[in-house]
Amino acid sequence: MNSLRALLILKKMPNLGDTSIKKLIQTIGSAEEVLLEKKANLLTIPGIGAHKIKGFDDPNIIKIVDSEMHFIEKEKINCIHFQDDNYPFLLKQCIDSPVILFTAGNYNVKKQKIISIVGTRKVSKHGIQFCKEIVAALKPYNPIIVSGFAYGTDITAHKAALEEGLQTIACLGHGLNQIYPKSHKRYMADVESNGGFFTDFISTDKFIPQNFLRRNRIIAGMSEATIVIESADKGGSLATAQMAHSYDREVFAVPGRYSDALSMGCNKLIKNHQAHLLTNVEDIVTNLNWDSNDNHIQPQLDLFPKLNKDEEKVYNFLKQHGSEHIDNIAIDCDLPMYMLSSLLLNLELKNVIRPLPGKLFELI
Repeated sequence: MNSLRALLILKKMPNLGDTSIKKLIQTIGSAEEVLLEKKANLLTIPGIGAHKIKGFDDPNIIKIVDSEMHFIEKEKINCIHFQDDNYPFLLKQCIDSPVILFTAGNYNVKKQKIISIVGTRKVSKHGIQFCKEIVAALKPYNPIIVSGFAYGTDITAHKAALEEGLQTIACLGHGLNQIYPKSHKRYMADVESNGGFFTDFISTDKFIPQNFLRRNRIIAGMSEATIVIESADKGGSLATAQMAHSYDREVFAVPGRYSDALSMGCNKLIKNHQAHLLTNVEDIVTNLNWDSNDNHIQPQLDLFPKLNKDEEKVYNFLKQHGSEHIDNIAIDCDLPMYMLSSLLLNLELKNVIRPLPGKLFELI
């Protein structure tokens, strides 16, 4: 069975979410093997009950998947499996990340700085100007700018990135068979030529308001930091910021007057210590340690207690680069965040490394 087709069948199962599908695949071996496995064996996997695997042979699901396979082939859609090397590295660390991403465009996300910018759809002139200025100030660091292609802040961020020659990725709340809002269709070619579109929805999925919340986890998850330009005290941009915070990513919010409705959300994030106050690009650069070039004389490896293979990999990386941010260590050492956190703690207990402010680590 085609691996993509098998994955799409699992994805369309009504009671299987991304987390459960990943658990099945990682336990059994592949999506094809999951579908061929005896149901009795699947039920032995923790968290997998009979209701979750009900409908493997549902003809309606098979029909939908075969139609989607035809659409993917016809439109030359790029499909990225969660275990692929080109799956966004930071997104892969999120427990609820999509098992598959459908993408279009000309992008490169491997070992790139990625920043998401979100905010209200009713962005003010001040918000638009600040968004343009912060993207222009970020240009020397060449980050990818991610947003949701919606009205207001989103499209302002995408356009600002294109004007500065930066890659920009639009995460959608629907399949790649349509675009919302329709008025933004005129920006599609430019985005695809220097970036692209990401979604985990297939072409037959219903386009409903709840989709945007699901889309927002991709925006927050694939970025090392999320910037909130303007926001009311409720809304999608606050949800994205809170997701980013839950993923242990940096969040930045632009402050405003307490009486300004579009500043209430940003002020709340700052007040609740869920976001750094953002007034200029240095706030981002400092907190993400993009300008850190500290070099230290490093002791020899044989002076330390015995290190395992992964600990040695981290040690050698820090020996070569000096102090580094935890995200850079994870990316360059190709270690998932949950594993790296444990390794760093072990190395700290062995007096090999020490933590620094801003999620930096260096050798002792």
